[in-house]
Amino acid sequence: MKRILVADDEARIRRLVCDFLKNAGYETVEAVDGKDAIEKFFSVGSVDLVICDIMMPEADGWEVSKKIRESSSVPILVLTARSQEFDELMSFESGADDYVTKPFSPSVLVKRVEALIKRSQANQSSSSDEIISIDGLVIDIPAHTVSNAGKTVDLTIKEHNILVKLAGNCGRIYSREQLLDSIWGIDFVGDPRTVDSHVARLRTKLGEWGEKHLKTVYGVGYKIEVDRN
Repeated sequence: MKRILVADDEARIRRLVCDFLKNAGYETVEAVDGKDAIEKFFSVGSVDLVICDIMMPEADGWEVSKKIRESSSVPILVLTARSQEFDELMSFESGADDYVTKPFSPSVLVKRVEALIKRSQANQSSSSDEIISIDGLVIDIPAHTVSNAGKTVDLTIKEHNILVKLAGNCGRIYSREQLLDSIWGIDFVGDPRTVDSHVARLRTKLGEWGEKHLKTVYGVGYKIEVDRN
């Protein structure tokens, strides 16, 4: 049975989410604030997905996501009471995989959870003992690490997956829609331009390497360009 950590300081919301998840066949662990969420994530054993509210005492949802991302690639879904671009960007930057705006339909939330877990399992099963090396950039796919000229590059899950997709097929152009379908899933609900912001942050984190190799083909998509000479 898949175990889901649900962190929300509003008891009514937390219990509502847990009830729907239990009815869908999931085991749940409740956390009453951000500090409690971090402690329980590292103490209860294996967790298959984390749901956390952004506005929580002790530590907000973004802090929780960042702390978890230091050691885990578990899917993270954040809940926000505000439908603002800043909240969305901060959520993805902190390492979250998806977000849902309050008020939300519990049944839709469960579907988003199912999709995230399914994609996580697919990514794990498709990983191979493969290391991609391009002009000083080394991507260790199984270890989920990236280094550039010997220095570690800290990427979110989505940024890492975009890089792997493009680097594994150098020269091939992927459209925004293709990247959405491959990395976010065909059931993604949100602004397709989120791909653009993820690629922009990825290019910045890769520094000169990103400027040299991670190319935007305007009106078409993105590719990693390598000098074959």
